[in-house]
Amino acid sequence: MFIEERIITLFKRNFHHTCTYWSVFFSFGLCIAFLGPTILDLRCQTQSTLSQITWVFFSQQFCLLIGSSIGGVFKKTLFSALAALFLSSLLISIIFAIIPLCHNVLLLAIAMAVSGLAMGIIDTIANIQLVAIYQKDSAVFLQALHFFIGFGALVSPLIADPFLSETGCRVGNVTENVTEIMHHFRNTLRNSPIVMHNVSVDHLPLAEEPEESIVSYAFWIMAMINLPVPMAVLFLMYQEQLIPCCRSTTPHLLDKDELAMENQGAEGPDTEPKDQEEGGGHGDIFSCCQNNNLRELPVSFFGIHIVGGMVLFMTDGIVGAYAGFVYTYAVSPPISLPNKTAGYLVSIFWAAITAGRLVSIPLTFRFQPVRLLMINLAGVIVTVLLLLVLDTSSIFLFVGTTLLGLFLSSIFPCMLAYTEDILDYQGCATSVLVTSAGMGEMVMQVLVGSIIQSEGSYSFLLCGMIIGCMGSVFFLGLLFLHRMHRKYLTGTSVKSAMVEELPAAAAAVVDSKTEQKESS
Repeated sequence: MFIEERIITLFKRNFHHTCTYWSVFFSFGLCIAFLGPTILDLRCQTQSTLSQITWVFFSQQFCLLIGSSIGGVFKKTLFSALAALFLSSLLISIIFAIIPLCHNVLLLAIAMAVSGLAMGIIDTIANIQLVAIYQKDSAVFLQALHFFIGFGALVSPLIADPFLSETGCRVGNVTENVTEIMHHFRNTLRNSPIVMHNVSVDHLPLAEEPEESIVSYAFWIMAMINLPVPMAVLFLMYQEQLIPCCRSTTPHLLDKDELAMENQGAEGPDTEPKDQEEGGGHGDIFSCCQNNNLRELPVSFFGIHIVGGMVLFMTDGIVGAYAGFVYTYAVSPPISLPNKTAGYLVSIFWAAITAGRLVSIPLTFRFQPVRLLMINLAGVIVTVLLLLVLDTSSIFLFVGTTLLGLFLSSIFPCMLAYTEDILDYQGCATSVLVTSAGMGEMVMQVLVGSIIQSEGSYSFLLCGMIIGCMGSVFFLGLLFLHRMHRKYLTGTSVKSAMVEELPAAAAAVVDSKTEQKESS
């Protein structure tokens, strides 16, 4: 069969858990890409400058990074993990419902920061739980998980578009040619909440009576779409009998496939595998640093975490920077596309990422994650190089955007599966990689945006080329560290076998001497 029977049985056994985590990530992708298109309407709502409103979105991304860093704290039991997912997803709906009521930029910044913290916790917990469930078979399920992020990010602009203002805020004595400027910045910021430099619109006086905005309906629809997610998590907790007031005394019966795979004995839902209780497993970064067994681990163990994180720091940095600034590059010389035409590039990029993650699901059954990573990283470098060479071709800009999205799409789930497999699911790779990816996306957006402003639009692709090459170099370092760590594990297993054989050999010597004495 194309899919092993064992994997199908494992999926059937964890169907409810898996679908719940997938739905949470669809909501996560919906929230990530929903805020960008509404930035100018929120500027009018809060009567703030564009620089101030972009710092609001920066606060959301920064808290998302913090949430990703501390999310592993809640993995200690299934109850704490699901409770954190329930509260975080419910909090996102509440925040989106009250955003239209935030008429002060500080209140809006606080709301965005809280939602970012909740999203970060969701990001880490969902990845950790899927890896813990499927372990060596987790690659294909992680591909599907991150497909739902791309799908949500693709759908969200379609929800927001009917409610966006076409004219923005009315300004005193300025004619309606400001509309074109506002449309330019809306498309620029559609997927890039961090653009903070020399925006001439900042210096235009805001209207005393701004045009009435209907963007509030978009946020309320977003809150309603997200609301079934915490309900699904709560239903999973009810089925697992984790809600104190709804626990049943009747044990849950397993079917024959589940019984065949049952390897946890009489452990309850709140217990963890033994390796996690003893200091291993997937924890948050801070608990990993406090692990008492760190001194006994080899250098390769730490190197795999660091270098693997740097690979995703670079590649996710490309995703954030390209989605954020490809519009700015397209409307600038030498390509100079019309604004409306250039606006399709971001949607094409996210559509390619979504399609790439969908295609990667069957590929994961046939190829190891390390092979897919080699192909993807090489494809990223070749695509950006061709974009640099054919910098005047508007047609290849669309083709290159599609190819770049396809090659970047599966790097994160493949890296997660590959590093966890190297460490035999005993390290903290999930928390480290999720945090590194979020940090790279945030930092590279700011860095590339600053370079584009100072050096010109051509530096956009040059930055992508440099970042892609650095990511490939770090990946080669990861392959070298994998080889070192494999030698360490082989040597350790040999020593353990020798230690186990010594008592048996000593007992055999004692028995032979006893027999000799008895015979004499």
